Amino acid sequence: MKEFQPSSKVRRLPEQFFARLEKQAKDLHATTESVINLGQGNPDQPTPEHIVEALQKGAEDPINHKYAPFTGFQYLKEAVATFYKREYDVTLDPTEEVAILFGGKTGLVEVCECFLDEGDLALVPDPGYPDYLSGVALAGASMHRMPLKHENDYLPDYRAISNETFEKAKLMLLNYPNNPTAGIATPKFFEETVALAEQHDVCVVHDFAYGAIGFDGEKPISFLQTEGSKNVGVEIYTMSKTYNMAGWRIAFAVGNRSVVHAIETFQNHYYCSIFGAIQEAAAAALTGPQDVVQQCVELYEERRDVLVQELHRIGCPIHPSKGSFFAWMPVPEGFTSEGFATELMEKCSVIVAPGNGFGEAGEGFVRIGLLESTERIKEAVNRIAQLNVYGNKVSSN
Repeated sequence: MKEFQPSSKVRRLPEQFFARLEKQAKDLHATTESVINLGQGNPDQPTPEHIVEALQKGAEDPINHKYAPFTGFQYLKEAVATFYKREYDVTLDPTEEVAILFGGKTGLVEVCECFLDEGDLALVPDPGYPDYLSGVALAGASMHRMPLKHENDYLPDYRAISNETFEKAKLMLLNYPNNPTAGIATPKFFEETVALAEQHDVCVVHDFAYGAIGFDGEKPISFLQTEGSKNVGVEIYTMSKTYNMAGWRIAFAVGNRSVVHAIETFQNHYYCSIFGAIQEAAAAALTGPQDVVQQCVELYEERRDVLVQELHRIGCPIHPSKGSFFAWMPVPEGFTSEGFATELMEKCSVIVAPGNGFGEAGEGFVRIGLLESTERIKEAVNRIAQLNVYGNKVSSN
């Protein structure tokens, strides 16, 4: 059969990290039934019932059997504005400052294509969500990695970036609460970000996928709560994590009008519209009961506490996550991230995500998802303990 050569755009795409991880998990499940998958980022709780009911009702409405408006129904944009006012005291113009997205991942890739040309420079967190690199690659741009280190609370050190690099940069990608490090942003950090973006004419894109998930009584802050933030960028919020709607593929970008307009123009050429019943369900989620969100946060915090307690028991010096539903676990001495992940998979039937898959600065860590029951988390740590790689001594951290 003739083999056609894909375009240079396709050839320069990086390997899809999560697709590879998913295949490894599937292959392992085929050989053993005792697999504990801590490598996933897929919420394990069901979508709340009132949201599902809104979808069911919307599916029966003939208006939703037709094409929805290209840019989304106005009622959903208004629901987004209501959500931001209620949760963050941020005022949004539903028509001009809200773009409906086909999932947060899609929006993050699209915004790179919207604002980066070949040869342009993007500032990206390292470690960070792998699909940031996909967006930069599709645009044909280059990137400057911003290392996220524990000693800096997993925030980029802007002092380490030269003025020349800032002047070249067109786009900056940020993500707090952070995947994979589980760090959170501070008001001071966002204020510094806005000031630098203003000074160097950089468009900031804040990935707020885990915006609802903060621990120890701390609610994660929105980038748009920072004075001047709308002037320099947007925030992308997905329904996937807050409302356990990962498979529904719906999200939104809010903030700078020119960015919102560019995203909508781009999407007008790629898609027709999102199924209206899903838009109705999304509006019901944003404006309906929010107690289900808090219940999920409490569940993740309980799992975090159990994980940290159990890992400290066997000598692993892990720091408690501050947000997201992940934990950032240091690998034992003598292992690489990839090597330790392979060891756990082959000898313990425990799957974790190697930190180097999120960037060079992720080496030395693995990411754990807080998406299994406390009993399964305890069992996973017990299996790790059998390897005796941490010395099984209580950590002082």
